[in-house]
Amino acid sequence: MTGEPTLLDEAARAGWLSHVAGMTQDQIAAELGVSRQRAQRLVSKAMAEGLVKVRLDHKIGRCLELEAGLIRTYGLQQARVAPDLGQGADPARATAGAAASLLESYLARPESLTIAFGTGRALSAMVAEIATQPNERHKIVSLIGNIAPDGSASFYDVIMRLADKLHAPHYPMPVPLISETPQERAMFHALRPVQTVATLAQEADVVFVGVGQMGEDAPLYKDGFVTRAQLQDMQAKGAAGEIVGGVFDRDGRYIETPISALVGGVRVEPGRAGPVIAVAAGPTKVSAIRAALTGRIVNCLVTDEPTASALLSQV
Repeated sequence: MTGEPTLLDEAARAGWLSHVAGMTQDQIAAELGVSRQRAQRLVSKAMAEGLVKVRLDHKIGRCLELEAGLIRTYGLQQARVAPDLGQGADPARATAGAAASLLESYLARPESLTIAFGTGRALSAMVAEIATQPNERHKIVSLIGNIAPDGSASFYDVIMRLADKLHAPHYPMPVPLISETPQERAMFHALRPVQTVATLAQEADVVFVGVGQMGEDAPLYKDGFVTRAQLQDMQAKGAAGEIVGGVFDRDGRYIETPISALVGGVRVEPGRAGPVIAVAAGPTKVSAIRAALTGRIVNCLVTDEPTASALLSQV
């Protein structure tokens, strides 16, 4: 016997009727036999819970111009610029759909690929947009450890979430992001399983990373991986940005600090031939993104309109 519809069932149906069928709230209310106010709340819940995902298939002219400008100015292989969501919006929401579409284009390729991932809010938002699609021919691998000093895992890890959607062979990096000592890091990296994952990451066909800023809101600091004193030391040495724990200056050159010898994982070396795709946007990240592009740490970019404009206007 079929049970009563749950609240999420109702919300999903309301979201479908709104965003796919194109019904008004009055029409949805009549279809579901609820009040207009409840129909409105159900549609809102569907969006808030991620039950309905909306992507823009039409390329806006201004976004196309910005993509061309980024490719020309920074010598990129690819660029995707998402429309501006407006003041106060989360930039990770703006880039999520465009980044997911780009990732799906690689997943659709017939040849087997190894795709490596960093962590962070932007990549986590991207994975949330990926449709469940069992795909066993590709391997997905982590570039960086994801264990905090207190033993907890980052909320923004993407490998396990993506593996759950793709049912693909997956290889998390089983080390702390920051070890206690260089000797401890060396011990972890000497383990055969870690060496296997590191080799896969180094030889990956495609790489997706976030870009961290190095101001007072630096993800490394906010997420508890470094102390304030360690952050200030890196800032004093000219830190402009960070990718998978590797800190670099305004010219995109890696800075060697005491933390550098403790980071677990595989550094993204500048000048890789294959696609190294940065998914990043927001006013606080502009200098970090520019540095990563200038230093050729990344050669592809998914960002939003305001960030792309800033990157081009300050060259």
